[in-house]
Amino acid sequence: MAPYRAHRRILTASLVGTAVEFYDFYIYGTAAALVFGPLFFPESSASAQLMYSFMTFGLAFFARPVGAIVFGHYGDRIGRKSTLVASLMMMGASTLLIAFLPTYAMVGWVAPLLLCILRFGQGFGLGGEWGGAALLAVENAPLGWKSRFGMFPQLGAPVGFIAANGLFLLLGLGLSESDFAAWGWRIPFLLSAVLVGLGLWVRLKIGETPDFAAAREKEALAPVPLGELFRHHLVATLAGTFAVVACFAIFYLATSFALAHGTTTLGYPKEQFLLIQLGAILFMAIGIIFAGYWSDASSAQRVLSWGCGATVLVGFLFGPALASGSWLVIFLGLATALFVMGLVYGPLGSWLTGLFPVRVRYTGASVAFNAGGILGGAMAPIVAQALAERGGTEMVGFYLALAGIVSWLGLLMVQKDAARRA
Repeated sequence: MAPYRAHRRILTASLVGTAVEFYDFYIYGTAAALVFGPLFFPESSASAQLMYSFMTFGLAFFARPVGAIVFGHYGDRIGRKSTLVASLMMMGASTLLIAFLPTYAMVGWVAPLLLCILRFGQGFGLGGEWGGAALLAVENAPLGWKSRFGMFPQLGAPVGFIAANGLFLLLGLGLSESDFAAWGWRIPFLLSAVLVGLGLWVRLKIGETPDFAAAREKEALAPVPLGELFRHHLVATLAGTFAVVACFAIFYLATSFALAHGTTTLGYPKEQFLLIQLGAILFMAIGIIFAGYWSDASSAQRVLSWGCGATVLVGFLFGPALASGSWLVIFLGLATALFVMGLVYGPLGSWLTGLFPVRVRYTGASVAFNAGGILGGAMAPIVAQALAERGGTEMVGFYLALAGIVSWLGLLMVQKDAARRA
């Protein structure tokens, strides 16, 4: 436990900042599942409203690679700390402004346009967040502790999810449906300002990472990190992109899609379903911690490979569990899926950053992570909704199985390099 205590400020900064980012990101996903359809796309059918709402949700995933390129460039040129502060401010400002958006009934087509602009801003900021937080943890890790340090940014995801989902649960219990739709959904976006302030306070108290400081002293920094990345590390970038697909697919199917589909098509009560998800997300945290320790004991490559295999198996169970009508079966299905997500998410901090040299590491890790988010995250709720409409809820899990295969293929692309690093 001594390394944890010695680096507690660094680890807190990597976890808190990512928790804030995932809180901001997930409150949008929850609002998109529950209220954004009728508020911003009222002239469409109920199914189309949900589809359009998820499309705005997916827009941020296309903004994330853009943010990854921009923030990655400055993260590799001027340093990790200042870039992480800028990404958090961008994300926080976009999220706060959503709280003040007019609806379609107030200003017509301008409302969904503004929603899309701010959603793009959310994704742009998050594009620079995960890679920088992972580097902050991993580049400060003692020998033999990279995966255990690298798991801390990942732990920000369940923390942010619990904060967001717990708040929506309290609002659902305390407000009527009409009050929640009229103004209650704005409260989580307003409260994000408090969390962003906390994240900034922690991050402004940390220093630069030892790896970047040493690289800046010993060699010239990459003038255009993206160009160098594609010229010399294209295979690693593609491998990283494919490898992260599974974790995104599991998370957004087990959270945003499951909530929307479960409370509309399947008719489950919203508050009970949110409570089930809150319990299930704890298994994601357990999976992340388990994977972090397992990766340092063996290798991140091996743990990710087992996680991808488990993702394929979960894919065949996810849809039937969600449609079962039994709260116990639904909980077990979501908990299992999110535990497996921990296996394919927990080791990514050390594995993905290890694919790239220090001079292009921020850009490489950020671009790969966020490009994979388009395949696994942006498309997941949309494809799942289409599959559910055509073949029933049981068909949804096939997307998860495919995601597990894609990530496994990504791992195979750098298997020899991973063995050499181990």
